[in-house]
Amino acid sequence: MATITVNGKDIEIGDQENLNLIQAAARAGVAIPHYCWHPALSVVASCRMCLVEVGERKPEGSIVMQPRLLPACQTPARHGTVVVTNSQKVRAAQAAVLEYLLLNHPLDCPVCDQAGECWLQDYSYKYGRARSRLRDEKLLRPDKDYIGEQIVLFTDRCVMCTRCVRFTREISGTGELEVISRGDHAEIDIFPGRPCNNKLAGNVVDLCPVGALCSRDFLYKHRVWFLRSQKSVCPHCATGCSIWIDYNKNIVYRLRPRYNPQANGHFMCDDGRFGYSHVNNKQRLLYPLAHSGDNLVPVSWADLKNEIREHLLNLAKAGQDHTLVVVLSPWLTLEESWLAIQWINTVCPQAKFAHGPLRDAGADDIYPKGPRGEPCLPDRAKFIIRGEKAPNCRGIDILLRHQQNPPLTWQEVLEAVEQGTLQHLYFVGGDPLYKASDVELVRLRQARSLIVSDIFPNGLETLARWVIPGTTFAEKNGTYINSRGLAQALYQAVQPPDGIWPEARFFWELLELAGLYHAPTVRRQIAAAIPELSPLDLDDLGEHGILLTPGALAS
Repeated sequence: MATITVNGKDIEIGDQENLNLIQAAARAGVAIPHYCWHPALSVVASCRMCLVEVGERKPEGSIVMQPRLLPACQTPARHGTVVVTNSQKVRAAQAAVLEYLLLNHPLDCPVCDQAGECWLQDYSYKYGRARSRLRDEKLLRPDKDYIGEQIVLFTDRCVMCTRCVRFTREISGTGELEVISRGDHAEIDIFPGRPCNNKLAGNVVDLCPVGALCSRDFLYKHRVWFLRSQKSVCPHCATGCSIWIDYNKNIVYRLRPRYNPQANGHFMCDDGRFGYSHVNNKQRLLYPLAHSGDNLVPVSWADLKNEIREHLLNLAKAGQDHTLVVVLSPWLTLEESWLAIQWINTVCPQAKFAHGPLRDAGADDIYPKGPRGEPCLPDRAKFIIRGEKAPNCRGIDILLRHQQNPPLTWQEVLEAVEQGTLQHLYFVGGDPLYKASDVELVRLRQARSLIVSDIFPNGLETLARWVIPGTTFAEKNGTYINSRGLAQALYQAVQPPDGIWPEARFFWELLELAGLYHAPTVRRQIAAAIPELSPLDLDDLGEHGILLTPGALAS
């Protein structure tokens, strides 16, 4: 173990840990201000905000300090290192750096999207001077609206930390951003004709410590200090990025990546980042419907439960001549699917189970890209967008194989309905982008009865006897298991529209269970019943989730 002294406090770090002084000081509870350093990017030590006094403790106990300040981001934490972050010399350097950065910075905090989470703003109050000594006119540079489809660059706000440039070179590998000109005329720009439109481009907004790079999707929509944040999991592919859902007054305003070394690291893709609009969409199914003649008419939840229960009980009495298949979407949580399976087993034990439709984009999209846009080798990947466009396919597969091995595929269901061997379907969806194809609709017309539960009209409701409105990932408590077998908890951020019951509540009440639905309790029941999921026998899966044993990953 190595011993480091930070402001008189000794801390220990492992011999194999490769930490710089910013990271070592954080272990001691000391925050060293910085702009250009980021743990996932190369070190350039250009902002100079992290200058500290550094010395060395000699074996006899004496301390020898270096005469000049050193950048903490570039200085390794070694045994005997002594760091001082709060001396007058350090404070003077911090104030000087901030004064330099603010020379040409516009005073537009009232209209800046970054206000409330701006490092320049925070550091100015904590480490800067109260007054500026500049008497000349500020250097004005035009904003750049053409940086990318999702990005706007306010050039005057840039502090030239170059995080965005390094990200496009080292993480995405696409290299669209560069620094042009020199001195006080230096600024961020794109290579001519190559806007920053790669699938990870939105991450440069998170990386920007000031308000220079802003999200076009979020621009001028809401003040961040009014937003509340909830932990969740991105549902748009099998990577299962850990995210923050930022919301207010039951409206989701943005998604941000949440650091998880077992899933997405520090970043997320743009498909997930900007793929939340369906949560706020007014075209959702808003109340349960039942066929009356040739029309779908609203019904109460109580009547819906009774009608569906009676229908399935009648199918059970009819025997094998009226085979029911229950189709479970890979967008459902473990807990929702488990409750659905338990209820079906009580009312229609002969029912079969199947995987729901799975959108698949083919091969995984691996970053960083090579010089000609080719993906890097998987073992060198820094970010992977999975071709499997569902968050819980692995989890649903484990549940279904425990119930019926092997479960049917969606294609096998369609073929069986067309051939007449399956007559009754209960389709529980959840993919907001799923639309039934003409071929699917033609085949499903052969079914005698169809129950559909989904978020949006997708074509199947035109054939359904009952239509049940569903909920989105932001309105659920439960568990997703990604393609690597990482189980993560998602938490409800917003309430579903008035009148919509979450799927878990619907199945909970059909099972006539006491009390209210509680995801950790159901998860522990699942873990007790299925050996592959026994690691989930916990009330809390932790900040980074639980990685299942390799046995749970068998296909």
